Amino acid sequence: MTDETKIVPVDDYLKVGLHIGTKFRTKAMAPFIFKVRPDGLSVLNVQKIDERIGIAAKFLTHYEAKDILIICRRENGWRAVELFSKLTGIKSYTGRYPPGILTNTQLEDFIEVKLILVTDPFPDKNIVEDAAKIGIPVIALCDTNNEIQNTDLVVPCNNKGKKSLGLIFWVFTKEYLKAKGQLAKDEDFTYKIDDFSPE
Repeated sequence: MTDETKIVPVDDYLKVGLHIGTKFRTKAMAPFIFKVRPDGLSVLNVQKIDERIGIAAKFLTHYEAKDILIICRRENGWRAVELFSKLTGIKSYTGRYPPGILTNTQLEDFIEVKLILVTDPFPDKNIVEDAAKIGIPVIALCDTNNEIQNTDLVVPCNNKGKKSLGLIFWVFTKEYLKAKGQLAKDEDFTYKIDDFSPE
């Protein structure tokens, strides 16, 4: 697969370590693992990462901003998620997910959404479980150590690195704005990957 057919050049994926997994591997994530390095770290298949990022980005564009919710408990993703949220108008929660906001209609901050994206289904497991109870599809960014129950679309990636999360949300933002007619062409998107990932 050439760089022309990829969402971003392979070098960009490698530079941010998007393909570097953990030493722990779940059976569910085995199909996405390319190899295991001598130091024990798993290496994810870059072609599968690219395919899934493309599918997830396209899936997001089928929904209006008000119908999507992004959850990120892990601090490494806060900057990326907050900038994505600001640029697209999609609601997000960084830090602790407020329990019951999807399931308890009596709550002041109760919301109704049609799609959820989580940056890691382990720390974000409460919302994944809530979404399953009420039938909302979940896109999950998953590392090699993740279980994937109650997730509908897995995007294999290093979901712990600031730079890898920055790249993913940079792609999601650009594709979403383009699909919604807010960008005429890629060149109109002036934000860089680094804007989504603090040093």
